[in-house]
Amino acid sequence: MAVKKVAENFSKSLIDEVHKWGSMKQTGVTLRYMMEFGSKPTDRNLLISAQFLHKELPIRIARRAIELESLPYGLSLKPAVLKVHDWYVDSFRDLRSFPSIKDNRDELDFTQMIKMIKVRHNNVVPMMAMGVQQLKKGMDPKIVYEDLVEIHQFLDRFYMSRIGIRMLIGQHVALHDPNPQPDRIGYIHTKMSPVEVARNASEDARAICMRHYGSAPEIDIYGDPNFTFPYVPSHLHLMVFELVKNSLRAVQERFMDSDSVPPIRIIVSDEGGGIPRSGLPKIFTYLYSTAENPLDEHTDLGTGDNVTMAGYGYGLPISRLYARYFGGDLQIISMEGYGAALRSDLEKASAQRRKLLTSPEIWPLGDPKMEPPPP
Repeated sequence: MAVKKVAENFSKSLIDEVHKWGSMKQTGVTLRYMMEFGSKPTDRNLLISAQFLHKELPIRIARRAIELESLPYGLSLKPAVLKVHDWYVDSFRDLRSFPSIKDNRDELDFTQMIKMIKVRHNNVVPMMAMGVQQLKKGMDPKIVYEDLVEIHQFLDRFYMSRIGIRMLIGQHVALHDPNPQPDRIGYIHTKMSPVEVARNASEDARAICMRHYGSAPEIDIYGDPNFTFPYVPSHLHLMVFELVKNSLRAVQERFMDSDSVPPIRIIVSDEGGGIPRSGLPKIFTYLYSTAENPLDEHTDLGTGDNVTMAGYGYGLPISRLYARYFGGDLQIISMEGYGAALRSDLEKASAQRRKLLTSPEIWPLGDPKMEPPPP
């Protein structure tokens, strides 16, 4: 049925080409290669980068489109998932329709095109979350969602690959910045301060909380502002934003009628009442949230920003993927009745960065069909 639906939107020849490209091997790109190559964004290097992406992106995007066609429990047939599939096929068609990149004029045109592809896919995560919600509506309520291993494994793979695709596009686009910030190589900040990023992300999360509740707990940030290491600030920002947003909601709702609201402390710790012991196995699954679901059939998720306090069910699992992407991790300790402590092991990532700088498995991690990075 899913294939029939796809055939209604796209020609058979296009779908056949998607499957052909989806069977090709991906090429791994190391963080060191990205940093060394991007440190000199000459016209020649940008041309080489565009030529590489012209071949690499269709392979990665085709794989995701194919995987979306045969998901378990009928997830592929849900309207939101079909829409995501269409986005991937549209992007594949755009890439394959683009002629060979022979000079820098072609490279600039290609860069504009992949920028549009990145925008098209901005809301893939909430749209997939909507598809999961559509699936849950038709399922037996007695089903234990964390037991749906195939769906969780698929979403982990899918979102990890999405991180890689967006990193490749974002890095190439960022290298065109005529006025790059100090210590920046595209997306990569060679001297990123976790304290500074945490402060910015916390301010953004508090703004959402203020908009939703009319007030927000204070946030105290502890750490050495002089401690830095190479990382992608937008990745850390997303992780801290999601973690703090969860803490803000828990504290705000617990102390709604209190005159004294305890602050949230980063290294992230809150006094929001903790997570019930029965809920701990569920927090890193994609079918669980303690908040009311903000998604419905009429939610507009075209390409805009739709940020809510909670309820999508992907904040923590996605944050953990971002942490793991460069070798870190995200762990949670809950003291029921008091609060929760969330630890992002970025120091672990920092300690492993030498290994990661040369690992060919960064985009995406652990793909056995990947070829080594380009010379």
